Amino acid sequence: MNEPNLPILDLSLLDQGPEAAARFRDELRAATHDVGFFYLTGTGVTPELEERLHSAARDFFALPEGDKLAIENIRSPHFRGYTRIGGERTQGQVDWREQIDIGPEREPVTDPGAPDFARLIGPNLWPDAQPELRAVVAEWHARLVVVARKLLRAWALSLGAEESYFDDHFGEPSTLIKIVRYPGTHEPEPQQGVGAHKDSGVLTLLWIEPGKGGLQVQRDGEWVDAPPVPGAFVVNIGELLEYATQGYLIATNHRVVSPAAPDDRISVPFFFNPALDTQLPIIELPAELAAQARGVTDDPANPIHSLYGQNALKSRLRAHPDVAEIHHADLLAARAAASV
Repeated sequence: MNEPNLPILDLSLLDQGPEAAARFRDELRAATHDVGFFYLTGTGVTPELEERLHSAARDFFALPEGDKLAIENIRSPHFRGYTRIGGERTQGQVDWREQIDIGPEREPVTDPGAPDFARLIGPNLWPDAQPELRAVVAEWHARLVVVARKLLRAWALSLGAEESYFDDHFGEPSTLIKIVRYPGTHEPEPQQGVGAHKDSGVLTLLWIEPGKGGLQVQRDGEWVDAPPVPGAFVVNIGELLEYATQGYLIATNHRVVSPAAPDDRISVPFFFNPALDTQLPIIELPAELAAQARGVTDDPANPIHSLYGQNALKSRLRAHPDVAEIHHADLLAARAAASV
């Protein structure tokens, strides 16, 4: 396995006194200003919990096809449930992976006057054949929320804001857990497990199956490998944090290359984002940091919205066109008319 090409930060430094905490915040600010990606150790997530999640993921993907398709995401207007291999797209190209998407457990919004992005709110789809999956996902979610909040408080201080900045402006967080399996391919050339993209929200914590490469991050115009580091999460920021810092922090393109058959790979990204109806205010950076802000990436094909719900809906409609066509044809028609 290749050596890590990303900074490695130790979250436990925040609990080792003022000097160690200040060093962590400086390293955090530098890593996300320069790269947008880093490894995070010292999270307190135990190897035992990692193994339980890994086993649950393996058990789910080993279920008979019928059990998985019983919770296929085409049954969910909220984009929850199982996506079969080839059922998701990035930049219009098919991603070679299967997955289950799990968000906050909510009742659907029935108000006809609700904003379009309220359609993302609703219940999850859980496999009857594997009732234990729900419990381990709930434990994973609870643990990673603690890690995410701790990180965001450190970011706030590192950017010259009050420690509670993100707590004050997040509302009830929008979270998403994807349990993903990348099957191996027999193709001689590298294949798209997931295509190049930037995350649409604030923060992603990614768990990767030990010993399994494939994640690549774009640095200085080149793709570099980001192999798993034992006991570490891969952390990256999304477009909304780039927006809130006006480009001082940067959301970075990344992709996954499919493993070669017969190998496969499990990964579990956890996305921690504001409430759908939340607009993160722009952070008033100290002068020396503001001078280094690069402005928000200008890509007409991928506009960055300040309101998280608009970013999230944009991403889901693009990634899952079959769900969009079945449940949200009116949104697709309205967007097509607006682009003419």
